Amino acid sequence: MSNQTIDLDAPLDQIERDDFKSFFDDYLGNRSVREQSVVKGTIIEIGNEMVTVDIGYKAEGVINRREFTNEAGELTVKVGDSVDVYLDQMGEEDGLLELSKEKADLMKAWDEISKAVEKDETVRGAIISRVKGGLAVDIGVKAFLPGSQVDLRPVKNLDRLIGETHDFKIIKFNKKRGNIVLSRRVLLEREREEKKNETLKSLKVGAIMMGTIKNITDYGAFVDLGGIDGLLHITDMSYGRIQHPSEIFEVGAQIEVKILKFDEDSQRVSLGYKQIRPDPWEDAEYKYPVGAIVRGKVVSIVDYGAFVELEDGIEGLVHISEMTWNKRIKNPSKLVNQGDVVEAKVLGIDLDNKRISLGMRQLEPNPWELIAEKYPVGTIVRGRVRNITDFGVFIGIEEGIDGLVHISDMSWGQRVKHPSDKFQKGDEVEARVLNIDVDNERFSLGIKQLSEDPWLSVPSRYYLGQVINGKVVHKADFGVFVELEDGVEGLVHHSELSNGSGDWQTTYVDNQDIAAEIINIDAHDRKVSLSERSAADRAKGGDIKEVLRKQGDSSARLGDIMGDLSRRMRERGE
Repeated sequence: MSNQTIDLDAPLDQIERDDFKSFFDDYLGNRSVREQSVVKGTIIEIGNEMVTVDIGYKAEGVINRREFTNEAGELTVKVGDSVDVYLDQMGEEDGLLELSKEKADLMKAWDEISKAVEKDETVRGAIISRVKGGLAVDIGVKAFLPGSQVDLRPVKNLDRLIGETHDFKIIKFNKKRGNIVLSRRVLLEREREEKKNETLKSLKVGAIMMGTIKNITDYGAFVDLGGIDGLLHITDMSYGRIQHPSEIFEVGAQIEVKILKFDEDSQRVSLGYKQIRPDPWEDAEYKYPVGAIVRGKVVSIVDYGAFVELEDGIEGLVHISEMTWNKRIKNPSKLVNQGDVVEAKVLGIDLDNKRISLGMRQLEPNPWELIAEKYPVGTIVRGRVRNITDFGVFIGIEEGIDGLVHISDMSWGQRVKHPSDKFQKGDEVEARVLNIDVDNERFSLGIKQLSEDPWLSVPSRYYLGQVINGKVVHKADFGVFVELEDGVEGLVHHSELSNGSGDWQTTYVDNQDIAAEIINIDAHDRKVSLSERSAADRAKGGDIKEVLRKQGDSSARLGDIMGDLSRRMRERGE
């Protein structure tokens, strides 16, 4: 009601026109107060529990104090403030008014929502709880936000959105039933389309743009460029080695990317992150020249070596053969672990294939150079058999250094079919140094060289026409070999065998005694030719044993023997 007092008994002409209008308005206002409607009121008193409100009627109303407090329990009004309240009922007997601010707010909210629906406007609300099928949103009244309408993509964890405030589009409205359905997705799609049209104006190959990482997969990351997504493949993220995109990126991060490809028809965009920065291989030749000592981290270990990261995007391979001088190390993990920081020497660089060869052993003294000085050719060494192969045995001389005794250097004359026939692992043997090849890391040893080569004295101990008695030690397609002494063998060609025209390969067996005459000696080529047939012819004139004995009595008859040999050869037409 108006605070101005008007005397109704005074003549009308004593009442000024404006005062009468004010009085009349108040009078009509009182008559317009209706139950179940929103009316204006003024706070005239605030108590501990109740707030008294004057709505311009003959009686005041009271409202619970809690309806005027916020979530923190703080009072939001003061005496004299004007408020909208809902007049629920006017008491006929006691004249008390039943008022509610909450109901007034609710009716006002419904009116505003109705207007928003009519004008196709958005509403703003706070997500308050999780409900079946979606979320509950407070837009003045409680509304339903389906899970499918929350975002452009399905949201797995809806609970994390509780407490957030957003704009929404009303897609279903029924005031009578109190049913309101919202959509945030419609607004996002509209916003995305606007951004997309704007982004397409500047989207071209080679352009550098800002984007937001929306999703990360094993093979890359999807980046929102503004209404349109691009794929940043893992191979285009870094010049260096990465196992998963999450090592360097996280969802929501803003990054600068380069447009590598753009298909206008499908609107597929390929992005690059590393391409914004210079390729480190461009000046690698100058930063890592051959011979340079470098330092890096072991990032990968394989059977054949270890990869060392020298900088982001540049790795070098230390082959297992270049890790240590010790040839007995067969696995790189015995020497280095992933994550180790190591030093190495640049052995080679291939810019075309982006490869750098590194060596770790080159930083240590070469033991082969020390071995060459310590064991000159001719030195006699001792060691144990460490390994046996088809072609020889390896003898351990020092840690990591083995010498090879080739099968041909085991004996001057004894035929060795396999080294295992003479040696076993662990046997301690003596050998002579034959050669040390520092460049190729080869140490050659010989066992037969411990004794004098019997062939050096063969010409002085054997002569043409001499009949020898030996044992068959080997058969070949062309004849049999007879041992004259240890280290010296002679060949009886099958044409010089007594039974050479028959089945001689079964007639003659290993270790069989045989008497044969020397018909040729070539000490240089280590060959002695024998004839069993000639020895047999000579034996016809007497006992072969007697012939052999007389040969040993004196060398004076050498001329006679040679003459007799020549005569018989002429008779045979040779």
